[in-house]
Order: sequence, then C-alpha cells, then structure tokens
Amino acid sequence: MRDALNRVLELAVVLNDDMTRDLERRGLTGSRAHLVWELHRRGPSTQQALAGALGVTPRAITGLVDALVEGGFVTREPHPRDRRATLVTFTKRGERTAKGLERDHIELAGKLFGDMPATTFRGFTRGLDVVLARLHEIVT
Repeated sequence: MRDALNRVLELAVVLNDDMTRDLERRGLTGSRAHLVWELHRRGPSTQQALAGALGVTPRAITGLVDALVEGGFVTREPHPRDRRATLVTFTKRGERTAKGLERDHIELAGKLFGDMPATTFRGFTRGLDVVLARLHEIVT
C-alpha cells in the first residue's frame, strides 16, 4: 500500500511541476489559470459568478481579475442588462490562451491514455474514483 501511495504522490509532484512550468510560460499562475478555464467554460461572466464557481471571496476574485486585466487576458465590460455589474470577458490573448490550455489538455490525455487497453483504462479510472472519493472524505 505504501508503494501505491508513493506512486500517487510522485504523480502529483510530476503533474504539478509540469503544470507550473507551462503556466509560467503562458504568464499565468494556477489560480489565474483556474479563472481562465472557468471563463472559457462559461463565457463572459460577472465577478460574483466567477467567485462562486471558483469558491473564493469577492476580494480574491477582484485580485485575480485585476491581474488578468493587467496581463492582457481579460477586460471588464459593462453588463448589457445590469448597470451595476460588469462582465469579465476575454481579450484575443485570453481567448488564444484558453484554447491553448484546452488543446494541450486534450493532447496530454491522448498521450497518457490513448493507447492504453480499454479494460486497463476502465480499471484505472475506477481506482482513481475510489481514491479521490476517499481523499475528499479525509481532507474535508
């Protein structure tokens, strides 16, 4: 069992290191990339909606959006139906970055799992589901 845990921990470290390097190359942090990913999924959104989706405070989302505005990834646009609200919207750079993240995500999945036999893949994902459920129980 300890060997399995060591492998899971090694996997976490390797994935985290790779992700950190890739995000730095793109000019993002993990938190900013999470916001970019969510905005890509949702489309233009209010900061309040993004804060809820990311599970962060309004103050934290303001800081994340400020940094992404400064980096040229997003803009704040007037909400078409609510004068008090603004919509966080991608710039061309932000849209390219989000599409690149998605493309690289799909490519990595193909490289990791593409030639894995179906029965092995199903067993792997079932095992991961069990491990993740247990981990969520332990840490929450």
